[in-house]
Amino acid sequence: MKKPIIAPSLLSADFGNLQRDIEMINDSQADWFHVDVMDGIFVPNISFGFPIMKTISKHAKKPLDVHLMIANPEKYAKRFAEEGADQLTFHIENTCNAKELLVHIRELKMKAGIAINPGTPIEKLKGLMHFLDLVIVMSVEPGFGGQKFMPQTFHKISELKQLMHAEGAHPLIEVDGGVDLENAGQLFAKGADALVAGNTIFAALDQQAMIHRLKSIQAE
Repeated sequence: MKKPIIAPSLLSADFGNLQRDIEMINDSQADWFHVDVMDGIFVPNISFGFPIMKTISKHAKKPLDVHLMIANPEKYAKRFAEEGADQLTFHIENTCNAKELLVHIRELKMKAGIAINPGTPIEKLKGLMHFLDLVIVMSVEPGFGGQKFMPQTFHKISELKQLMHAEGAHPLIEVDGGVDLENAGQLFAKGADALVAGNTIFAALDQQAMIHRLKSIQAE
């Protein structure tokens, strides 16, 4: 049985010891670095900019999974490619031409992803499956770490799987928000491939051990 991809969210890292936390992830069983970019416009919070991206890229030895929660994401795809992003995800709620942007991201040699908010119907993704490498299903409202997981996420994953089957394409399904030891197994069982975990990892006494536990969870 496949094991989930684990992507620790650097939004929950200790910014005063960012290199230390990056090196912890490098040495762990984690698969990706999840990098949340917020602009204070699309979401009310502000997070990593290009200087921080440069630092992360310098020290990270695993793929950078960059999640844009920003206005006008099409303006910045090339810059994120230059700063080392391996995969770039934007929100379906925040672009007028998703297909064009997905094609552009792939042309920049990054994997292309779309994120979808809890209140946005899966049908908004119709016609896009063949242009996608991954879909981030938000299991909390975007913009803040440490929120409680929304149980309706399970049904949303099932709906996404149906759409993928109907369109004959199978991008990775990534779940972001409130992931912990209690829901990870069920998320995997529903069809999630990648799990973003922030507080669950960085609040643990032994962070590498927590990553190992998440990585080792079987579908329930």
